Amino acid sequence: MTRLWDKGLPLDERVLRYTAGEDFALDERLVAYDVRASIAHAEMLGAQQLLSTQDLAAIRGALEALAAEHARGEWHIELADEDGQTALERRLSARIGDAGARIHLGRSRNDQVLAALRLYLRDAVGELEAGSLQVVAALEQLGAREGATALPGYTHMQQAMPSSVALWAGGFAAEVRDDTEGLSAVRRRLGKNPLGSAAGYGTPGLTLDREATRARLGFDSVQQPVTAVQLSRGKAEAQLLFEIALLMQDLSRFAADVLLFATREFGFVALPQEFTTGSSIMPQKRNPDVFELVRARTASATACLLEALSVCAKLPSGYQRDLQLVKFPLFRGIDLALATLAILPPAILALRFRGEAIRLDPDINAAEEANRLVVREGIAFRAAYQMVAAKLKK
Repeated sequence: MTRLWDKGLPLDERVLRYTAGEDFALDERLVAYDVRASIAHAEMLGAQQLLSTQDLAAIRGALEALAAEHARGEWHIELADEDGQTALERRLSARIGDAGARIHLGRSRNDQVLAALRLYLRDAVGELEAGSLQVVAALEQLGAREGATALPGYTHMQQAMPSSVALWAGGFAAEVRDDTEGLSAVRRRLGKNPLGSAAGYGTPGLTLDREATRARLGFDSVQQPVTAVQLSRGKAEAQLLFEIALLMQDLSRFAADVLLFATREFGFVALPQEFTTGSSIMPQKRNPDVFELVRARTASATACLLEALSVCAKLPSGYQRDLQLVKFPLFRGIDLALATLAILPPAILALRFRGEAIRLDPDINAAEEANRLVVREGIAFRAAYQMVAAKLKK
């Protein structure tokens, strides 16, 4: 198998397995995006008269066919390919001959994979936003349906002030909506066109139109200077993982409340049978596994963020192969967030609060009583506080 960098020298199979690692499998999700970016690059080469009309037509047609075949599962990236870029160009050249070998003019795998990755991440952000808003909608529906149900509000794990299902669910809905806005902010870094930066130092001897590929692919700007492109790698990825970690943290805290409320000791909420599992030894058990795993997966999300940050820490300028390893935590973080966002809305809508089981501490209105004393008597809050506290001691 000939790889893009092959110069006719043998490669130890152990080196290929170690350096390619999981990259060839991870690149499966980037094929369609690599095709889009490759066609845009080829069209730009054609406009710059660096590619003939015939070659451009052959490249475009073959790439579109390869993308469709990959989407149907008719071919996959192999370990021998090393990565998705090699797999695509190898198949392109096998299909159309010398024309396929012309597409790499003016680009490197470095800007090629980064362009595909940013295109993919733009779509991933959209999916995460949509999933988050579905959770928001479910929380708001829960609050509207059971909003009149009283709940104790807790501080220090003790009943503190009166609350309600509407306030409780509404607070989580507001924070998940805030997380959605955080996800949207990642688009600023994803909106920079890396194509034309090649291996990080431009394309000496060639006149490329980076603005043309920017417009064709819908990027917001051309990333300048070319040396900034490789320095930027890992930043949008880490920012997205950070926002995912914050989102998962909010979902984890929601799940922790549900799990507490669902205990027999609390009994505030009844879990839907279809969202619980059973015990292999205790016939009476129904286990809240979904909410337990939502609670736990915030740890995985945080680990993905830390792994991505650690890969990029202390790297010198220019491209380093280390950056390849950012894909695994990035894709894992996205996948676990999407899976969590998919399972939560139906689980939330199936929750039922048991108002008859909810008991509020008789003294839970103490702060309200102190406030009323201030309003009615015109005394300082601290004096009112002491008066209410003294009354409660009797």
